Amino acid sequence: MTRASAWARRAYSAALYLLAPLVWKRVWREQLPGRPRRERLGLIPPADEGQRILWLHCASVGEVQAARPLITALAERWPEHRLVITTMTATGAQRVLALSEASGNNKAIGEVSHHFVPLDFPGAARRFVARLRPELAIFFETELWPNLLAACERGGVPVAVVNGRLSPRAFRGYRRLRPLMHDALSRVRWLAAKSAEDAERFRALGMPAGRSEVVGSLKFDIAVDDEGLEASARLRSRLGDRPVWVAGSTHPGEDEALLAAHARLRARLPEALLVLVPRHPRRFEAVAALCAGAGLSVARRSRDEWPDDETAVYLGDTMGELLALYGAADLAFVGGSLVPIGGHNLLEPAALGVPVLTGPELANFLDVAETLREAEALVEVADGEALSDALGRLFDDAPERRRLAAAGRGVVAANRGALERTLTGLARLLSAK
Repeated sequence: MTRASAWARRAYSAALYLLAPLVWKRVWREQLPGRPRRERLGLIPPADEGQRILWLHCASVGEVQAARPLITALAERWPEHRLVITTMTATGAQRVLALSEASGNNKAIGEVSHHFVPLDFPGAARRFVARLRPELAIFFETELWPNLLAACERGGVPVAVVNGRLSPRAFRGYRRLRPLMHDALSRVRWLAAKSAEDAERFRALGMPAGRSEVVGSLKFDIAVDDEGLEASARLRSRLGDRPVWVAGSTHPGEDEALLAAHARLRARLPEALLVLVPRHPRRFEAVAALCAGAGLSVARRSRDEWPDDETAVYLGDTMGELLALYGAADLAFVGGSLVPIGGHNLLEPAALGVPVLTGPELANFLDVAETLREAEALVEVADGEALSDALGRLFDDAPERRRLAAAGRGVVAANRGALERTLTGLARLLSAK
């Protein structure tokens, strides 16, 4: 570690202390009933003496969902360990709890518990690591908290970054903080990068040579189980024989364009149904109001309302059901791509054999989009009007829908394997303890 890196972390910590009131205000709402906010200061119950713990950190609900194959595999590969998952957001926490409850804490998921990740103050980070005492810390994608990583090194906890990705946009931002990132990455024992481009960006920020490996994207190892397929089949049966498309993980500014596209589609296909699934639960009410304001009749899943022949929009205002809703559709549009968010997981509908449509904003999934594009398994549109035209064309062309579905499934099947390579790397770190 260079002197510049050490000073960068001290300056970073000082800035955090100065901004503490704003930081605390930001996370105050990210809470679950009955969960003490002192977890954010690293004040968790100490782990039982002799208990062996694996710690996996995921930022929010999307990362938890993407990490599900890894969560299951960790429980199966190391059943003698307790798996602790941390998240920054309450929605991520709810997803972790839903995974555990769905499995009944049985062999499918294993013994899983959740804590909120501590704020990255030096003292909070040290307390958390000292009380948890994990044998291995696994950070998912781009969660690089300098003081937390330093606390792991101080506590003798090896750190792995898995499914490591760094978009060009994120790289440009982190490059301005290169001494701080150099300090953080110097603590990482092994980085499993999604692509050669991601690995090169991490190295440019200071990732030590020889500690990174390109293993591919864990998202290709998405699990499609019989239970999920049966849930989709039941949903489709209730929705009936009508054109159904899903818009999943949508954002502000995007819903309006999607509703306008659906209104244009219904001018051609009056029976068409849009299943609209906003990314964030706090927007459910606002999106329901948008539907009403657009003059589109809406049924809400959270209220056990089912769409009838006159319903234009089925609002998926529940948590953890996006995959089941994708599987019940004829076509799937993946949100965060008509607005500058960077897109979301294109592989979820593809793995289910549902043709995938997306907008142009794909910075977070450039490698996945390129793989789908090369297989002619992705329909890309520039805006809401082009989306409406593409939907109409595909609803009129059943053979093309079947071709897109088969191509998407083929891409997922051909690119599996990152999970096993990731587990091999993690096993090396555990055996070296």
